[in-house]
Amino acid sequence: MARKKRAEGTRRPNGASSIYEGADRKWHGWVTMGVGDDGSPDRRHVKRSSEADVIKAVRQLEQERDSGKVRKPGRAWTVEKWLTYWVENIAAPSVRHTTMVGYRSSVYNHLIPGVGKHRIDKLQPEHLEALYRRMQETDYRPGEKPLRSGTVHLAHRTVRVALNEAVRRSHLVENPARIAKPPRIEEDEIVPFTQEEALRVINAAAATRNGARYVVALSLGLRRGEALGLKWSDLSIEWRHGCVRNSACRRKLAANECPARTGSGTLTIRRTLQQRTWQHGCSPAGSCGHRLGAHCPNRHGGGVVVSETKSRAGRRKVGVPQQVAEALEAHRAAQQRECDHAANLWEDGDWIFTNLVGRPVHPTEDHRAWKALLRTAGVRDARMHDARHTAATVLLVLGVPLPAVMELMGWSDPSVAKRYMHVTDELVAAIAEQVGGHLWAEASGDEEEGNDLTDEQRQAVREVAGTLPNNLARLLLAYLGEGGEGPSAAAASSVG
Repeated sequence: MARKKRAEGTRRPNGASSIYEGADRKWHGWVTMGVGDDGSPDRRHVKRSSEADVIKAVRQLEQERDSGKVRKPGRAWTVEKWLTYWVENIAAPSVRHTTMVGYRSSVYNHLIPGVGKHRIDKLQPEHLEALYRRMQETDYRPGEKPLRSGTVHLAHRTVRVALNEAVRRSHLVENPARIAKPPRIEEDEIVPFTQEEALRVINAAAATRNGARYVVALSLGLRRGEALGLKWSDLSIEWRHGCVRNSACRRKLAANECPARTGSGTLTIRRTLQQRTWQHGCSPAGSCGHRLGAHCPNRHGGGVVVSETKSRAGRRKVGVPQQVAEALEAHRAAQQRECDHAANLWEDGDWIFTNLVGRPVHPTEDHRAWKALLRTAGVRDARMHDARHTAATVLLVLGVPLPAVMELMGWSDPSVAKRYMHVTDELVAAIAEQVGGHLWAEASGDEEEGNDLTDEQRQAVREVAGTLPNNLARLLLAYLGEGGEGPSAAAASSVG
């Protein structure tokens, strides 16, 4: 139906939208969206082939204006242009290096080739879902295996974060990645070490170089980078005499020299050690003839580097039980012998765990040593990170409150506990016993507690009852399963 024409001699009010058919036989619409940066009206133009289509486009702009979701004026960016700007200028200065590796891989290897030609305001959830599906097909990369679901999920999280920033800056009204559904990811079931398995690993570590590193992993649950980044200045141990008072040991020896010493300490987590991927230094990348940047003669940006902790919560202080303190002291003595043997080749960086010349342990070598330790201990194969799951599960078994667990493990989000704290078979059995003991407890259980006393203890209780008022004496004798009336009965009971 044709639009009703305005009466002759009248005009639309200021700010009202206008629709008309132009000389080009196209229908045009103008909508006032607000005020531009220079103070002039922000008028947006749409052009369609039919009047119905232009009316629809005008109504959509008006809805965006009325809801407060108005993108910036001018032609919308392409997805490729926005992702490139976001990853290099917004994300790069503000996120950790390891996060940037994943962002750049997703942007340049998958998102830009897959949906980069779309205008950012025309990108739909279906476009992203089609990309996710293609990424898992066999012909996505000829000659290579289909991508894992985890890689697809990383691409999904990357585009979601990037487009969230576009919405925040008014380049986009709504984020299609928040609607798009990535494929379901299959999570491997993680089984923490049992107490027996953990002890076997700890015992085997006692005869292994840098074995204290794995004792720390199983008992304190530090991340790999956090453990390898420890320095002796981060460790504080307070030793106490374990011998009797006024002994010769206390007079002659310091507390840390006492053969029966006891003590505990703290470790302060201040840094982490990370392995970064080498980048090609040739131009264009790969022109040196090597596929990997590590083999490029002009490689840069890689190797083992010291970095800040994963999050603010990662900077924390954890308690060190005596057994771990003893293992670290034994490790300190062994390290001093290695230092003496290496002589001037030793590089003193104050690292707790080092290679044979004092440098920090490379993460790859740490991984190999862990796998060898598991074989030596005769324990099933597991990731190094499973030791962190084991430590968290121990805290669950001990009933440590969640806020304290988060502080010890360096978590900033309580939901992470669900992934790390596992309900083991032993814990399930213990809970079952407690439930059974509570529901099916014998009513006479409390009355029979006195049966655990020796004859001497029962006689002492009778004597005390003889000195008490009648009401209290009866209660005390009832504990023994005996009765009586008044002090005379109590006295009679007390003398047998």
